[in-house]
Amino acid sequence: MSWLSSLKSVFSPAQGVNEEQIQAILQDYTLPHSQNALKERISQVNVQGRILQLTMNTFPEEKEHLQQIHDELAEALEKCGIQELNLHIIQQKHPQQSAAHGEAGHSCSSKPKAENSNLPPVMDASAKVEADPNNPPIQKAAPQQRDVAAHARIQNVILVSSGKGGVGKSTTTVNLALALQQLGLKVGVLDADIYGPSIPTMLGNAGKTPQIENEHFVPLEAHGLAVLSIGHLIGEHNTPVAWRGPKATGALMQLFNQTLWPDLDVLVIDMPPGTGDIQLTLAQRIPVTGAIIVTTPQNVALLDAVKGIELFNKVNIPVLGVVENMSTHICSNCGFEEQIFGVGGGDQISKQYQIPLLGRLPLDAKIRENADQGQPSVVAQDAAAESYVQIAQAMLQQMEKLPKRQRDQNRIF
Repeated sequence: MSWLSSLKSVFSPAQGVNEEQIQAILQDYTLPHSQNALKERISQVNVQGRILQLTMNTFPEEKEHLQQIHDELAEALEKCGIQELNLHIIQQKHPQQSAAHGEAGHSCSSKPKAENSNLPPVMDASAKVEADPNNPPIQKAAPQQRDVAAHARIQNVILVSSGKGGVGKSTTTVNLALALQQLGLKVGVLDADIYGPSIPTMLGNAGKTPQIENEHFVPLEAHGLAVLSIGHLIGEHNTPVAWRGPKATGALMQLFNQTLWPDLDVLVIDMPPGTGDIQLTLAQRIPVTGAIIVTTPQNVALLDAVKGIELFNKVNIPVLGVVENMSTHICSNCGFEEQIFGVGGGDQISKQYQIPLLGRLPLDAKIRENADQGQPSVVAQDAAAESYVQIAQAMLQQMEKLPKRQRDQNRIF
């Protein structure tokens, strides 16, 4: 799908949908009563199952031909396995062009036309924009990852991210950190999921509050990890964190910068789901080594995971790999195995973006039970423990291929 891959497109076709034929139809179709090619007007194509959503630009004079365009495309795409075509129209205006010299409607006189003195003067009703001293315009571009100096005591920062919630991102974070520790590394965990901090519960230190030394937090210890979460600061009263973006990102930067982290080989950061302000702030202001994407094989999760990968690519953060969670379910009563969320989702993303599939994890009640009790799989040594260790090893192999960031020797915290 070389041509369509240049568009903002998502392809999750059902079996029997021929993507090559779809591409050929969209490339070869010419708009009715014109010589304009459809492919020059397309801005987005999404295929989900047997539904194709097409976004295209049109001009006012083409309005009466839109139904014909829809019907002709729908008929042609039906032969490719598409059962429903949703056509989204963005109407644009032609740029106004002045008539050429000597043509009708063009005055050949070089003198300006005299104004009609009987008409009232034209007043400029546009609002005057005055500079706001409290909100000056941005004078410089957003910081880039290459310009962010390394932390004085943290060798590597790994972001564990997901496009949507509920895919097991936090569970993967704590077990990945514990697996790295088991491999002999000094590891810390920062819970950046401001609105749903679950790391304290999973590591068994919920309700504890970090000490403060010289206006800096002292991270808590859990299973040998240095840990800090916004959940450690709001207590056990189930108080929601109702903060807008700037306040939330400010709190997160404070947790990272104003914490007396010990010397760490790796700091694993549990990101909030999605691609919002917090993700962008972290990507631009924290020295990140790489990111890991956690997803399930389900199409909805894959669509959101792709957005996360695109965000990291845009801000030049290497994606170290994909972890496919809940890939299979084994019945605890009869032992029957089934893929309730689908098959091959992690492989699909891995192939599409040329990033490794670090590993697959089952949907196992023991993983959830151990995490709820503050004894994650790697500590409890359940059936999934070895899988987490293998994922950690695969991640370290990817990290070894990356260039080392220069430390900021002037930084004292």
